[in-house]
Amino acid sequence: MNDLLFLCGLGFVLAHLLGWGFKHLPGERWQMLAVVPMRKAEDEQWQGSNLTYYGFFIATSQLLALILLLVLLGAMGLSIGGTILAISLVLACCVPSARLIAILVEKKRHTFTIGGASFVGIVLAPWAIQLSNMLLAAHNSPLPLIPVLAAMSIAYTLGEGLGRLGCISYGCCYGKPVKDCHKVLQWLFARLNFIFYGSTKKVVYEGQLAGEKLVPIQAVTCVLYTLGALIGGYLFLVGLFTPALIFTIVLTQLWRILSETLRADFRGFGNVSAYQKMGLLGVLYILGVLSFLQAAPHANPEILDGLRGLWQPSIILGLQLLWMVFFIIFGRSTVTTATISFDLIRKHI
Repeated sequence: MNDLLFLCGLGFVLAHLLGWGFKHLPGERWQMLAVVPMRKAEDEQWQGSNLTYYGFFIATSQLLALILLLVLLGAMGLSIGGTILAISLVLACCVPSARLIAILVEKKRHTFTIGGASFVGIVLAPWAIQLSNMLLAAHNSPLPLIPVLAAMSIAYTLGEGLGRLGCISYGCCYGKPVKDCHKVLQWLFARLNFIFYGSTKKVVYEGQLAGEKLVPIQAVTCVLYTLGALIGGYLFLVGLFTPALIFTIVLTQLWRILSETLRADFRGFGNVSAYQKMGLLGVLYILGVLSFLQAAPHANPEILDGLRGLWQPSIILGLQLLWMVFFIIFGRSTVTTATISFDLIRKHI
């Protein structure tokens, strides 16, 4: 009962967040969060650096994914030290790879790829868990590989799903024009579509699609992945670790392959993108890992234990620090600039 209450409550909150995001974030108002004056220009104006809602939602989605991961693993009573070390090892590789793989595949220095970063995480996660067990062998009981992989996959599914809100805000990862789709899709998305405005939106300056009805592929991914994370979380909490891992990996990676056929943004060269190949390889890789391993018997997780485990000052402060790091990395725009001027309100003097 506690498991269902937790998941239903989480689903209720996320449904309202997604509904708000789909309604407001395509608008021009919701791209820039703040501007920081950097250096003085001419005529009492300042050159500014833009902080974006893209970065806010990416940082927030990663924070919520980490919280869910810690709750799931805490529900199993696993070592917090080993858990944090394994997570840190994966993040240390995934965060920089989000830009590096985009440079390699798309030949662009000022963009990120969550697809590329997730592929790196899928490949490295089993080894990060094993390395964590080796480094902390004298201090903690070992982390069970399949349950930890399942929890990581569920958390990743939620994080990438919510991260698409940032894509809506920035206007990236955009769908094809509805008018260019099959008649069935034209009927389906005749009213359920995104229309973007604003010269600094990627869909406008790259795709030249201002004012066009577009397939809301970011929203579809949001809903599909969020539901997938909730279903995977339920499977995990009832002790079905292997099905939870397979379900979330297959869902996210195969949808990546399919969804790119409905996207109009540049995904690299060739008819089959590198990200589609990574998605297929990711599924095969995890299935290969599972063919050599079986989930060891383990008592069903207790969600209340996981929630209680979060309530520690070190965990709370660490999560806040990570949010700030993610926001600085992903939120500072390198493709837009701002000009700022300051004036007195004379009647208030």
